Amino acid sequence: MKPRADYDVLVIGAGIAGLSTALRLADRARVALLAKVSLTEGSSRYAQGGIAAVLDSRDSIEEHVGDTLNAGAGLCDEAAVRFAVERGPACIQWLIDLGVAFTKEPSINGETRETRYHLTREGGHSHRRIIHADDATGRASSATLQQHVRQHPNIEVLENHIAVDLVSSTRLGLPFQRCLGAYVLDRDANRVMALSARATVLATGGASKVYLYTSNPDVSTGDGVAMAWRAGCRVANMEFVQFHPTCLYHPEAKSFLVSEAVRGEGGKLVLPDGSEFMKGYDERAELAPRDIVARAIDSEMKRLGLDCVYLDITHQPSEFVKQRFPNIYSKCLEFGFDMTSEPLPVVPAAHYTCGGVVTDRFGRTDLEALYAVGETAHTGLHGANRLASNSILECLVFASSASEHIAEQLPLVDSPPRLPDWDESRVTDSDEEVVVAHNWDELRRAMWDYVGIVRTDKRLERAKHRVDNLRKEIFDYYSQFRLTNNLIELRNLALVADLIIRSAMHRKESRGLHYTLDYPIPAEAARNTILIPDTSK
Repeated sequence: MKPRADYDVLVIGAGIAGLSTALRLADRARVALLAKVSLTEGSSRYAQGGIAAVLDSRDSIEEHVGDTLNAGAGLCDEAAVRFAVERGPACIQWLIDLGVAFTKEPSINGETRETRYHLTREGGHSHRRIIHADDATGRASSATLQQHVRQHPNIEVLENHIAVDLVSSTRLGLPFQRCLGAYVLDRDANRVMALSARATVLATGGASKVYLYTSNPDVSTGDGVAMAWRAGCRVANMEFVQFHPTCLYHPEAKSFLVSEAVRGEGGKLVLPDGSEFMKGYDERAELAPRDIVARAIDSEMKRLGLDCVYLDITHQPSEFVKQRFPNIYSKCLEFGFDMTSEPLPVVPAAHYTCGGVVTDRFGRTDLEALYAVGETAHTGLHGANRLASNSILECLVFASSASEHIAEQLPLVDSPPRLPDWDESRVTDSDEEVVVAHNWDELRRAMWDYVGIVRTDKRLERAKHRVDNLRKEIFDYYSQFRLTNNLIELRNLALVADLIIRSAMHRKESRGLHYTLDYPIPAEAARNTILIPDTSK
C-alpha cells in the first residue's frame, strides 16, 4: 500500500513510546507510525527487568520520587519526577487493560498476597516496586501494543522506513516557525518521500550504538536527537550515558543483557577466584546504582587486567532461577553457560542515553508541532543517572501526556502545505560503501576508547579531533551520493557523538554517569548542560 502524503500525526519510532503515542491518538487522528526495520525490532523489546511504579501499600509516591532524585545526583527536575511517578500506576493499569500478562504473585498456603502482581527490586530502589512479565517485560509489552496498533484502522504502519530529516516552515521560507513533517527513506523502494503532518513525534530511542560495545540493537543510532538538533532544538545532558554493568561476555552474544534483576534477587559480582568486591566500592554492594557498579567493574578489570568479571547466583535454588529468569537462563544455555551451576562472565556496555531533546511535561520541543517522547527526550526525569526501570515508565507517562496535548491542538491546526519533493538531481550512486563501514567502526571505537566510563580532558580532546575529521568526511560523502540507510545512521551517529563530547567537555566535575579523573569531585551547584544549535548556518 502506498503511504499517504499527509497525516494528522507522524510518529517516528516504534518502540513502547512510539507505539503508545500512536495508539492513544488513533481514535482521534490519522496516524502514520514509522519503524526503521520491522515493527518488532528496537530497544524496547530487549528490556528485561520491568517497569517501576508504586503498586504496593508499603511503598509510596514520596519514596519513589526520593529514590529517583537520589539516583539523579542533583540534576532531576523534581516536578517532572513527581509527574511521572504519580501517573505510573494508571499507565500500568492501561497496559493491563490492553492485555499485558505481568507475572502474578504466587499464593502462600492457598492465600493470595496483598498485591496481585509480583514486584521485584533493583539497584537504587528502596522497595520492591518493579512490575514485570517474567524477565522479558519489554517484549511482552511491545508485543501487546503492536497487536493493537496493527488492528487499528486509523494507524498506518510504515515498516522499513527511516526518517532523513524534519521539515520546518523556515526551511520552506514560510513566515512562521513550525514542524511540517519529515523526509523519509523507503528502504524497500530505495526512494525518499515527503510526509507532512500537523504534528510530528520523535520516538526514535537512544544513541548507544555510538559506542563499540552496547546492549542496544543496531537501530539505536540517535536519529531523533540528530534531526531535532538540525531543526534548531536544544539538547541537554548528552554526557550522561549509562553503561549497564552486566552484559554477557561471549564473542557471539552481541552484548546480551543480563538483567539487573539478577542482582536484585541476590546475584553477586565476583572475581575469577570467587571473591566479592562490590562492598569495597559502596555499602549497598550489588544494589548500588548502575554507574557505581559499572565503574567498580571497570576498575577491577583495569586493576587486574581482566577481560570480564562474573555474576554468581548459584547460591539460589535452581528452580527459583529458572522460574524467575526463564529467558535469561535459556539464552545463556545457548552460549554454553548454566547460570544455576556456574557464574556468568559479564562486562559493562553502553546502555541508555539519559540526555536528549529538551521537552516539557507534554513532550513539546523548541519547535512548534514537534514532540519528543521516550529515550529521545530530556524530560528531567533521569538527571545525571537513570534509576533502574524508570525508562519504560517514562515512555508510558510522556506518551500519554504528549498524545493528550496533541489531540487538544489538532482541531486548531490547519493542514500543512504540500512539501517539495526530495532533490536528488546533484547526487550519484556510491561505489565506495566501504567508506561508510570504515567511518562507522572508527567513530564507535574512538567513543569507546576516549568517552567511556572514565574520562579525562585529554581523552575528550582526542575524541573531538577524530570526530571533527570524521564529520567532515561524512558531510562530503552525504553531499555527493544518494542516501542509504547506513549513510543516514552514520551521519546521525557522528552528530550525536559530537554532542556527547561537547557536553562532556563542558562539565568540569564528576557527577552521576559522567566521571572524569581531572575533576573527581562534584561541583557545589548542580547544573544541566544545555547545548543550543546555531541556526544562522
